[in-house]
Amino acid sequence: MEQAKLKAQIMDEQAMSRALTRIAHEIIEKNEGAEGIALVGIVRRGAAIAPLLADEIEKIEGTRPPVGTLDVSFYRDDVSRKIAPVEFGTDIPFDVDKRDIILVDDVLYTGRTIRAALDALIDLGRPKTVQLAVMIDRGHRELPIRADYVGKNVPSSHGEDVRVTIAPYDDVNSVEIWTKPTD
Repeated sequence: MEQAKLKAQIMDEQAMSRALTRIAHEIIEKNEGAEGIALVGIVRRGAAIAPLLADEIEKIEGTRPPVGTLDVSFYRDDVSRKIAPVEFGTDIPFDVDKRDIILVDDVLYTGRTIRAALDALIDLGRPKTVQLAVMIDRGHRELPIRADYVGKNVPSSHGEDVRVTIAPYDDVNSVEIWTKPTD
């Protein structure tokens, strides 16, 4: 079996930081400020990106939006295929009702994780709006889902993995394309 190989680094820490700053400006512009918005990071790496995005919004607006985390493990449509999904837990310390919720994730691919996140979020209340911010949109959608805010569009093949590495889970903040291992 051939091992996965690094094909290219497409964003370093500085490029990711610039993308977060741009996304923060776009969120503020679309929502006419930071009032009434809240960020909900999808576990795992979306949950690491959401507070960084909140930091950027606070630098611009002087107001930090509340941040929560959403675990979609048991909402996924492939949960029955896994022997035992890992549960990380949801932590949303604010009321989602009548708020503009910005879902935050690392990579948008088929759209299935976002569908699961929408189901999980609606179980918690009725937001005014739900918007989606992702660091990477790699295409290949299987569901009619699109991101409102994108750090970078990365055309990729099904034979590749697009990996976002970010603290506290990884040693370095970057986005890389890896070839998938072959049998």
